[in-house]
Amino acid sequence: MSSWGRSVLWSVAGRGRTVAVGAAMAVITGLVTAPPALASPSATEVLRWLPCDDPEQPGAECAALSVPVDWARPDGPRLDLAVARRKATDPGARVGSLVFGPGGPGDSGVEMVVGRISRFSPETRRRFDIVSFDPRGVGRSNPVTCSAGVLAERPSPELKSQADFDATVAYNGRLRADCRARTGPVFAHLDTAQTVRDVDALRAALGERELTFHGSSYGTLLGAQYAETYPRRVRAMVLESVMDHSVPTTRAFLRSEAATAEDSFREFVRWCDGAADCALHGRDVRAVWQGLLARAARGELENPAKPGTSLSSSDLVNRIAFRKFYEADYAGLATVIAGMETSRPLPASPTSTAPLPPATPVFCSDWHLPVRDYREYASLVATMNMTAPDLPYLLPIHMAAACLGAPTANPQHRLDVRGAPPILVSNALHDPATGYPWAVSVARQLGRGGVLLTYEGHGHGSVTSGPCMEDAVDSYLTDLAVPPRGTSCPALSEGPRAYRGAAVR
Repeated sequence: MSSWGRSVLWSVAGRGRTVAVGAAMAVITGLVTAPPALASPSATEVLRWLPCDDPEQPGAECAALSVPVDWARPDGPRLDLAVARRKATDPGARVGSLVFGPGGPGDSGVEMVVGRISRFSPETRRRFDIVSFDPRGVGRSNPVTCSAGVLAERPSPELKSQADFDATVAYNGRLRADCRARTGPVFAHLDTAQTVRDVDALRAALGERELTFHGSSYGTLLGAQYAETYPRRVRAMVLESVMDHSVPTTRAFLRSEAATAEDSFREFVRWCDGAADCALHGRDVRAVWQGLLARAARGELENPAKPGTSLSSSDLVNRIAFRKFYEADYAGLATVIAGMETSRPLPASPTSTAPLPPATPVFCSDWHLPVRDYREYASLVATMNMTAPDLPYLLPIHMAAACLGAPTANPQHRLDVRGAPPILVSNALHDPATGYPWAVSVARQLGRGGVLLTYEGHGHGSVTSGPCMEDAVDSYLTDLAVPPRGTSCPALSEGPRAYRGAAVR
């Protein structure tokens, strides 16, 4: 949630191409419907690998995997999932295939394999074929397609009245209908329970008797539910930057997200107080920050990325600070704040938060976060702002607004994993999006099989954060050597953190 994501692949009708949309997790809009009984893959598909069409990133192979649109109707309509792989660099030492579960929701696993393979350690690349996919509704896998005009009409996620609340519910319904009509039947079957079956079909198509899996951020929900559904088909599983799908209520979800984000802000202030190279060293960092928030609220703060335009307080929090927290780039954040503080004030004018596109409808399909009316919404905002006083209007409250009125096919529940081998749960102690308490909770839900590996540093993503983390994960994946319980690894020096592209979503 966290915003867990920062870019989402969307096909926007009227533009004729798939575009990267900066945002995290606003989604399509909550009545809970019972998940159907889903079938297992009945026949193994054959993957026909061909070179991917990217001459600047040679070596990756691409294929398509045919799966049912609805696993409850395996003989019904089908869609093709885009799949990519890079073969193990040392074929003689190859262990098998490692399937990567992308984050977001809405990240492209194909793009990860084709263009960002350095996200995986050299030892993992040496010993495994790295395989990933575009989840249903994403990228090249029957992407969710919506009218550009309807998307542009999105109301501000900062609701101020019951009228705003009602207008948002109505808009969400109109957008959902538009996207469903343009996307086709898969639009109603984008929840993680469906994707679990896709992953098992991919495992079978790869010829693997057991699954070796690495899920990051939102991909950890996919991994955990796979282990719950097919515990005896798991060989090894790494869950990195962990989503806790057992958080029961809207208030509990928003409070936990606010707490972990505020923790990152406090860590930033603490670092700046002790770091002579911080651009704000020796100053009251909170006072400087509150001054920027006030200027943003008045429309007087210039957007450093778009000179001459104003930056709202919500965008200051979510698009400036939060992104730096993801990378543990405290030095970079301090420099940006110092620059904005001395920037020329713009003439005061009304501001509006940049509208968030509906990241995929996956999130709303997986999370039941009901809000009855504006009064409850305002109470939730107050809870978040009390928990995170330095970070008003964090993205999770925007997500709750974007999910108003949406059906939920795969709502929250505690894990029930029986018969799986040890599963490695990896998390930074100060993760701004998937807080450490979530990792502790998921490890406990996994029972004796849950092994928590702690990175004592900051940022979203941890498995390649220094040799201690990397060696522990590599040994587990290749040799099934589980680190001792309670293992933790020291933090790298702060930022930007030199981990391998693990700006996970």
